[in-house]
Amino acid sequence: MSQLFAGFSRVNITPMLGIFVTGYFKPRYAEGVLDELEINTLALACGDTKVVLMSADLCGINQKLGKILTEDICAATGLPREGVYIHTTHTHTGPAMPGRCCEEAEGELIDEYWQFLRRKFADAAVMALADLKPAKMGYGIGDAPNISFIRRFRMKDGSIKTNPGVNNPDIVAPVGEVDTRVNVVRFDREGGDTLVFVNFGDHPDVVGGNLISADWPRFLRETVEKTLDDTKCVFFNGAQGDVNHVNVHPTGGYLNDMFMDFDDVARGYGHSRYMGRVVAGGVLQAFDKVKYVDVQTLKADRKTIRIPSNRATAEELVLAHKYNDLHNAGRDEDIPYKGMMLTTVVAEAGRMVRLENGPDFFDMELSGVAVGPVALIGIPGEPFNGVGLGLKAAEGWELVCPCCLVNGSEAYFPMRECYEEGGYEARSSSMKAGCAEQIIAEGTQLLNSLR
Repeated sequence: MSQLFAGFSRVNITPMLGIFVTGYFKPRYAEGVLDELEINTLALACGDTKVVLMSADLCGINQKLGKILTEDICAATGLPREGVYIHTTHTHTGPAMPGRCCEEAEGELIDEYWQFLRRKFADAAVMALADLKPAKMGYGIGDAPNISFIRRFRMKDGSIKTNPGVNNPDIVAPVGEVDTRVNVVRFDREGGDTLVFVNFGDHPDVVGGNLISADWPRFLRETVEKTLDDTKCVFFNGAQGDVNHVNVHPTGGYLNDMFMDFDDVARGYGHSRYMGRVVAGGVLQAFDKVKYVDVQTLKADRKTIRIPSNRATAEELVLAHKYNDLHNAGRDEDIPYKGMMLTTVVAEAGRMVRLENGPDFFDMELSGVAVGPVALIGIPGEPFNGVGLGLKAAEGWELVCPCCLVNGSEAYFPMRECYEEGGYEARSSSMKAGCAEQIIAEGTQLLNSLR
């Protein structure tokens, strides 16, 4: 008989107006709220082991801040640090964290919000653990087609570009294949709501503008909960580093409710609603037909890995300093690029300057949680789809759920060949070529240790 218990909490973390909105290489400040930001927490217990799986509607929390949150949660709950699994959904219409991006993102509002957030994370963990009830667990896989697209393309001139623009005649083909699977884990509780864990990879960069929004994950949760009585939904984003919502060859009414944004990307709040509904459809495909399993074990651990940094040569630094200085002075018009290519060279220059004096390596933590035959593997950044596919192939598990931005938000993790091909992610990443393959190998080792 299963020894599993499950609990849930939901807290509001919507920030104050005027706060810096992170996600782009241009200043934005919150002018209003389209929908509320939340921390949704799934607590699990089995035997002497307890974990909290926390999903926050934020763009990212780096390892330094994640360590502070983990310490707060451990102090409030008595959990060991490996029992704390903090994920951010990666909305691009959420507030910046201290030290997250640029000088404009520092200041009194950011500091005030950070202190508020620390209390909210601790509260969310305490409340979810207090809600623990006996549960049985089942899992299934649905499908969410035609909303996710590889965003790197081979062009007619042989180059590789990220987000080259809708209906760009120079596009040849995408570089890679998208994973449309929706991982669903269902917890039926005695005397409590059914809890649904959802894992699917795609960038929540659909809304744009200066209004706070949780983007399509909000609509996913709302649609599932409106459709399924007495159910709460928790979402964890997957391997989305090279995946977004942009259909470069739209047909029919695909561009309904969308506008062309500053970086040649079509966005719109209505499209985020559409995406949430499609992913919710994948949840509904699996929900009634999950495979129930007997859970006798719950395990959690973290593994530190060391990845070489992507430092520039002395020759590369000359132009990098020029572009970085122009960008910081608000003179992007003097940089000879537009749209996504401007974003790419600005991000690349910032990376080169930032790493000019080191470090030579980054120590990062992978986070693993095993619930019977189902495993979660958390990555402290934005892994490419290839990383997710590699980890899902780990032997000995009935279901593996790779999750991005867990206990850290350090960099993109592109596949090795992407560094030679080019594109925004590889050119901006702080990690050297080979980081993705290292994560697959060492992540698989972590999963093996949890069996």
